[in-house]
Amino acid sequence: MLTGAASRGLPQWSRRRSPGLAALAVLLVLGGALATALLVMRAEERTSVIRVTGRVVTGQPFGLGALQEARIADDGAAYWPWSQRDQVARGVATVTVLPGTLLTRPMVAGGAVAGRPVRVGLSLRPGQAPYDLQRGERVQLIHVPGRRNGSDGPVVVAEEAVIDSVSYRSGSADQATVIVDSVVAPMVAAHAVSGEIAIAAIRAQP
Repeated sequence: MLTGAASRGLPQWSRRRSPGLAALAVLLVLGGALATALLVMRAEERTSVIRVTGRVVTGQPFGLGALQEARIADDGAAYWPWSQRDQVARGVATVTVLPGTLLTRPMVAGGAVAGRPVRVGLSLRPGQAPYDLQRGERVQLIHVPGRRNGSDGPVVVAEEAVIDSVSYRSGSADQATVIVDSVVAPMVAAHAVSGEIAIAAIRAQP
């Protein structure tokens, strides 16, 4: 058994905490609280926008079936809000929109584009359109000059248009309504009146 003098000679462990460790613990707690607060704030900043679920070609109406809600961080971009889906559904695409695309305002008719999609009626003769032309199909509109124009060759007047409606007589298309950009619509209409417009379908290789 140790005597009083011997026990007094043993080293004593200090119970004081290091100031550096205490400060580090405080910083970790504050950092965790700050990160949590930021996550909560970012969650509150998320907004509902419109995402397209299927391919919509230029001039084609969107329709509600092609629209889906998407939640994103509100970064100030000009996306169409989900609350305006009915307005978008009644509009038409100004560009070809791929599945999964978040819609910005210029992608819908009435946005900041060169022109606006308009409908033009065409009277067709046999051979001026594919025999199986269908509504919603993407086409090119080609000016095919008559004999009075001499050596002038065919010229594409609309690189991409959309068939809005088509009717047939005796197995060939005789009337069609196409959706084109308003910039080229007057030229398309002028050639259609003179019977010098042809329709070429834009189709993928089988």
